[in-house]
Amino acid sequence: MNQIKAFCFDVFGTVVDWRSGIARDAAIFFERHGLAGVDPLRFADAWRSRYQPAMQACRDGHRPYVRLDVLHRENMEYVLAEMHVDTRDIKESELAWLNMAWHRLDPWPDVVAGLTRLKTKYIIAPASNGNIALMVDIAKRAGIPWDAILGAEVTQAYKPAPQAYTRMSEILGLRPEEICMAAAHNSDLKAAQECGLATAFVARPSEHGPGQTMDLAPTGDWSIVARDFKDLASQAGC
Repeated sequence: MNQIKAFCFDVFGTVVDWRSGIARDAAIFFERHGLAGVDPLRFADAWRSRYQPAMQACRDGHRPYVRLDVLHRENMEYVLAEMHVDTRDIKESELAWLNMAWHRLDPWPDVVAGLTRLKTKYIIAPASNGNIALMVDIAKRAGIPWDAILGAEVTQAYKPAPQAYTRMSEILGLRPEEICMAAAHNSDLKAAQECGLATAFVARPSEHGPGQTMDLAPTGDWSIVARDFKDLASQAGC
């Protein structure tokens, strides 16, 4: 840990509870439009399920890089149609509001306190697939004290592409081993580790709801395994 100068964080699932936040705003949207039969949690899960496939098209070069807000909107429209929601009579402003639900997500209870402690000794920044405006909106709303906003719009690469990690290192002016990637997803940490970054696993066993089966425990030789962000701060000497 003596060489670590920065902690960079996955956001969706690690820093914020996307499932509850999306379901909350979806419930409001469905109620407004008389769609009581649509399950908000099912909608949230279906919307999130299209996250990786949409980004993969950019990773594979089948389409140029586009901001996550654009991919989210495309995925939202697909899922609404799949759930037989007719949007022809719904105002564009209402659809845009629902898409912005990703900008209104709440952090897990330990996040702000843990990051505030880490900030006293280290650079802290998101390393998210979310675009800059999305990250800023979440941070301003929740009081998340980032030092910088990093991620796909800055690196022009979606994780787990190697450039998402190596370009982040270049932007911070640090060697890869001076950055610790923190995430609740073992696949994210594996990709970061392969690029020379230190790694920290923080489990979020309810990210996908009560039936979650993935990422319940570390599956790699990570630098740190922490219970939550407060424990992460303690192990990092803060």
